[in-house]
Amino acid sequence: MTEPLPPTRRNRASLTYKVRYAAQNPDRIKSYLARVTRDLKFRLSSRDHVAYYRAVMRSDTAKNPEAAVGSRSHERWLALGQMQFDYLRKHGLKPDDRVLEIGCGNLRAGWRFIDYLDAGNYYGIDISPDILLAAQNTLVRQELREKLPHLTLVDDLTLQFLPSKHFSVVHAHSVFSHSPIEVIDQCLANVGRVLAPDGFFDFTFDRTEGTEHHVLREDFYYRTETLISLAERHGFAARFMDDWEELPHGQSKIRVTHPE
Repeated sequence: MTEPLPPTRRNRASLTYKVRYAAQNPDRIKSYLARVTRDLKFRLSSRDHVAYYRAVMRSDTAKNPEAAVGSRSHERWLALGQMQFDYLRKHGLKPDDRVLEIGCGNLRAGWRFIDYLDAGNYYGIDISPDILLAAQNTLVRQELREKLPHLTLVDDLTLQFLPSKHFSVVHAHSVFSHSPIEVIDQCLANVGRVLAPDGFFDFTFDRTEGTEHHVLREDFYYRTETLISLAERHGFAARFMDDWEELPHGQSKIRVTHPE
């Protein structure tokens, strides 16, 4: 029997992978077929990817807001948020930093940033009104109203309503892993304007060392060099964050900065 490819070489959209996965996980066939049906329905009814993924988030958030942002349990939700926060603290995050979180979700990491930062220094945006309502519930539960966080619904990633050179840290966790390349390109074309001269933008992505592909329109896999090249075309210096790879999370991370 042929040995399975390592995770970064697998093409999850290929028929071979799907047949192998189904044979190894027969209990998941029913849920996958339900996702396929939902995917077709949302594709037919959505004008673009933002509308499509907004519908996905509405469906998932109605069931469980924490699962909607990729956490199978409350304990995992807490752990992944802590991991993101600790990583940025290790990389110099300070209370007076102004943080923009793209795809803030229900504040899995965001509530920790809000608690740590000076009042008014956190700005979270998301395309899903449903998950932002869940974010408000997180604020209430964590008693963080007095920290005056900004939570804003957006239709795209042009960031045109935000001030120039304002944010010292921009953070997007598990956003590009759900985005086609044109959405990533739009973000990179515009984030430089709002990023402070000495600031940085961290984003995670699902990494492949093989063929770039997507599963349905929910999960996208990119080669590192594709995203670094794209960032460089928009005038950034970009580097792969090796120390993030040491942590127990399935995605990879790239940091972009203004060139020196």
